[in-house]
Amino acid sequence: MPIGPFTIVAIYFVCWWTVLFAVLPLGMNQEGQEKPTDGAQWGAPANPNLKKKFITTTWVSAIVWVFILVLIWTGWMPLPNIR
Repeated sequence: MPIGPFTIVAIYFVCWWTVLFAVLPLGMNQEGQEKPTDGAQWGAPANPNLKKKFITTTWVSAIVWVFILVLIWTGWMPLPNIR
């Protein structure tokens, strides 16, 4: 079943956001964190490593995306025909 480029990009977009929310809490530890005195939020991490997490999210979601496309093209996970 052929799928269009918009659908392929939309599947990657959904994979990326799902993986992002799975990766964001990784590596967050507040045991040694000092209580902020400058008015910052207590639950906010001192060093969130967002660039590293975005890069990790991008390559992990690419792997998940390829796996999902293989499932679609082999027929294991067919998309509904909405035409």
